[in-house]
Amino acid sequence: MEKNLRQQKTAIIKIALFGPESTGKTTLAKQLAEYYETEWVPEFARDYLQEKWEENQHICVADDMLPIAYGQVALENEKLASAKKYLFSDTNLMVTKVFSEMYYGFCDPLLNEAALEHEYDLFFLTDIDVPWEKDDIRDTADGRETVFSVFKQSLIDAKKPFITLSGNKESRLAKAIAIIDDLSVAKQHDVSSDDFVQIYNHEIPFEKILQQLKIFKNGILKSNLISPAKIKNGILGLSEEEFEEKAAFFDLKKENLKLKKFVPASGAASRMFKFLSAFLNDFDITRETINAYINRKKDSDLSIFIVAMDKFPFFEALDKKLREIYPDFEVLDRDYKNYYFIKTLLSSDYFDFANKPKAVLPFHQYKAHIANPIEEHLNECVHYASSNEVSNLHFTVSEAHQNLFENEVEVLKEKVEKESGIEINISYSYQNKSTDSITVNDQNEFVRDKNNNLIFRPGGHGALIENLNELDADVIFVKNIDNVIQNHIDKIALYKKALAGVLIKVQQKVFGYLEIIEKQEIKESNLEEIVVFLSKKLNIELGNDFNKFTFENKVNKIKDLLDRPIRVCGMVKNEGEPGGGPFWVMNDKGLISLQIVETSQVDLTNKKQQEILAVATHFNPVDLVCGIKNYKNEKFDLLKFVDQKAGFIVEKSVDGKLVKSYELPGLWNGAMANWLTIFVAVPLITFNPVKTVNDLLKPAHQPQ
Repeated sequence: MEKNLRQQKTAIIKIALFGPESTGKTTLAKQLAEYYETEWVPEFARDYLQEKWEENQHICVADDMLPIAYGQVALENEKLASAKKYLFSDTNLMVTKVFSEMYYGFCDPLLNEAALEHEYDLFFLTDIDVPWEKDDIRDTADGRETVFSVFKQSLIDAKKPFITLSGNKESRLAKAIAIIDDLSVAKQHDVSSDDFVQIYNHEIPFEKILQQLKIFKNGILKSNLISPAKIKNGILGLSEEEFEEKAAFFDLKKENLKLKKFVPASGAASRMFKFLSAFLNDFDITRETINAYINRKKDSDLSIFIVAMDKFPFFEALDKKLREIYPDFEVLDRDYKNYYFIKTLLSSDYFDFANKPKAVLPFHQYKAHIANPIEEHLNECVHYASSNEVSNLHFTVSEAHQNLFENEVEVLKEKVEKESGIEINISYSYQNKSTDSITVNDQNEFVRDKNNNLIFRPGGHGALIENLNELDADVIFVKNIDNVIQNHIDKIALYKKALAGVLIKVQQKVFGYLEIIEKQEIKESNLEEIVVFLSKKLNIELGNDFNKFTFENKVNKIKDLLDRPIRVCGMVKNEGEPGGGPFWVMNDKGLISLQIVETSQVDLTNKKQQEILAVATHFNPVDLVCGIKNYKNEKFDLLKFVDQKAGFIVEKSVDGKLVKSYELPGLWNGAMANWLTIFVAVPLITFNPVKTVNDLLKPAHQPQ
């Protein structure tokens, strides 16, 4: 046997099975070799030590480690010569190194160096969740957890790319094959094993990464605006009497429906306090006055904040804390008082408002208490999203903030239930990590942090279509966490219930038509009626080609158009708020439909598109009521109705360099693009977002 620890270089993808005794390495190596019709490398030590035992019952000693290493390398190099595309190693020198250190307290320098130098495209770390099987050369099942930890740590210390495989024989094989297939594709795109493992551990399917890279390279088509939607042209205008009528109709029907309120609430309040954070970072109280800073930065937001700070609902609590921190606070110069107020508001040692979710911040000062958005949403929920004295509320939260949410909810839920006599069921979900985006530079290369790790960014609120898809309800009310109002809850409830009334009316018609189609009872007269309904109520034009279809094809076309989730969206008059609005949009197939379009989706270099944007009359306040079940009372798979081409490329500057990430089609934009859509004009009272802390000074958030 040649005494050589050099590993042959190769273009073959090499997978090393790695783990303690009796964890299924040999079984998996054989399975994978058979599946991929290639070679696998047996464990040299097994035959070597078995022979030694059979000759004189001698067990393994420290002096056996180097001969085992030589034999293992020779065996691997031999198998490599006949391998096709892949080679699977039942063991490798890293295993020999770990056993040497565990059993004998040291590792021969030659073995140690070779083990660290040997390269594999991927290590599969085999878990200890399979039964331990005894044989002549195995040690003991005792302490398997400790041994497994040592194996895992050795891979981490040596910076080897590894993925842990758990489960039974069948599930391990299936998982390994899926990983290897993706790894093979990654190698074709020059993605390193380390990067591949990071992507895998972030739970993003590799196919999605390739799609994102393609989007970065090719860009995203902008929306093709045809005209703004207006009242009587895409937006339904209702009188106050009609609103009351629709709300009463909803109240009549709701006892037979499961209702739920869905509140996206995962974001921290950092943007809300952005101008205050910038002030603290750039201001030196020993060198300039706050007024000088305001003039230098032209920071009107800071000026408004300081002038009106006693109007904020958190003023009294903060003022009290300041007098505890600074005993001489009362005699301090006004600039120092204001500076310390802002500093304490954002300090991680005290209020830390910028790092908390908006949901738990004080928003509204009532006579006897201060309410946060959670309390306001609980109150809203019992007013319009309850039936049979039960109300269901779902928050999407960040994992880091769930405990904070639950602590707040525990107290507030009991209070609102007692006042309303309605039981509130609350559930939570997180934005799925698999919807995150990779970050790239202007050359579309992966961007890394200071530890050389890939940087991932959340895929935007469009990711929440997956959360919405998991809910089970007949009617779902959607409203953002910061869109709450002080007082006027009866008015808010009226308009929300009216939107739900519109939804149910339309749903009844749609379901009726679909049932006729399914029973094959549809006639030409029905067809004509449905075409008018599609045009007048759902704003769907079928085009001239429709008249050329056979009767059967007409029915199939109509069934396809009607059998979709439905959304009824409140629209408010546009008063210059940033964000999206309702438009008639033509897609790449020439079909025109009603869509909510963000400004970032519009080609602002195109004069005609700019003009259409400029004459828009309404704005999207994210005030939605959704029907997510079909006429058979089955849930739709909402992911099938997403316009995958309607995402966003988000550009940011980091350390003076351009970086890009991808945001999924927005929850109420592309994620619902292929739903049946009805826009209804609602009063401005329904739209009261708190984008910056100064929005809390608006009348909707101040005591009446």
